[in-house]
Amino acid sequence: MSSSHSFQCSVHAIKNTRRKMEDKHVVLAEFNQLFGIQDGVKRAYYAVFDGHGGLDAATYAATHLHVALSKQEMLQSDADVAFKRAFKHTDDMFRRKAKRERLRSGSTGVAVLIHGQQLTVAWLGDSQAMLVRKGEVVTLMEPHKPEREDEKQRIEDLGGCITFMGCWRVNGTYAVSRAIGDFDQKPYVSGDADSSTIQLLGDEDYVLLACDGFFDAVKPSEVPELVVDALRETGDPEGREDHPPKQVEDGVAHRVAEKLVGHAKAAGSSDNITVMVLFLCPTGPLMAGTGHRLHL
Repeated sequence: MSSSHSFQCSVHAIKNTRRKMEDKHVVLAEFNQLFGIQDGVKRAYYAVFDGHGGLDAATYAATHLHVALSKQEMLQSDADVAFKRAFKHTDDMFRRKAKRERLRSGSTGVAVLIHGQQLTVAWLGDSQAMLVRKGEVVTLMEPHKPEREDEKQRIEDLGGCITFMGCWRVNGTYAVSRAIGDFDQKPYVSGDADSSTIQLLGDEDYVLLACDGFFDAVKPSEVPELVVDALRETGDPEGREDHPPKQVEDGVAHRVAEKLVGHAKAAGSSDNITVMVLFLCPTGPLMAGTGHRLHL
C-alpha cells in the first residue's frame, strides 16, 4: 500500500434485464478522515450490497454498515470481530425500521477493509470478494448459499428446509442463506456475517468485489485474464503521447469494471450486476503481463 493510499478503483453497475436496480456499492478511500480516527493506521473501505424484494435493505446497509464499523471498540485490535458486530448491529437496526415501516426486503453484502498491511473481508450471502496476487487467484471467502453443506445443516437443525425451485431456496423462499433483512425467514436466513483477514505482502495486483449477478456467469479463475484483456482493450499508453502516463493509467483502470460487467452480461447473466476492482498496484505492469511489487 502506498503512503498516499490512492488506490485506483474501477466500479460499474447495471440494472441489466431486471425491472429494478437493487444493488448498492460504497467506496470510502479515506475511512479515517470521515470518522476522525487518528491512530496512524491507514484504512480504506469498499462494499457491494445486492438487495432483493426491494431496495430498502441494500440502501440501509450501504448507509449504515461503515458507520457501525467505525464505532466498534475492537476495530483497532480485531477487525474480524468488529466487522461481525457491525453487520449484526446494522441488521438489528434495520429490523426496527422494517417493523415500523412494514418492509420485507433483504440484502446480501460483502465489505473489504484495508488497514495497514492487512485486508479484512466480511460477508453475508453470495456477494463475493476475491484477491489476485501475481496473476493468481487467492480465495478470501466462501459465499453463503443454501446448498452449502454447513448452511444446509444449520438451517435443518433450526427446523427449516432447503428446496430446489429453479435454484436452492431456504424454506422455498429466498435463494440466499444469510442476509441483512429477510426477517420473515430469520433465523433460517441468518444475519451473522463471516469474516477473514490476510496479510498484504506488497505483491498483490487487485481486489475484486461483485454481486452474484457477476459470479453466477464468471468463474473466479477467469478473472485474471479478463482484467488483463480489459486493460489492454481500454488503452495503450505507448500510443498516447498527448496525455501524461498517470492520466492514461487512470483512464485505462477506470473502464475495467465496465468491461467485466459487459462480459458477465454476454455470458448470460440477467441479474443486476455490480463489479468493483480495487487496484493495489499500478496497472501498467499488469497490462504488460509483468508483475509489480508494491512496497507497503
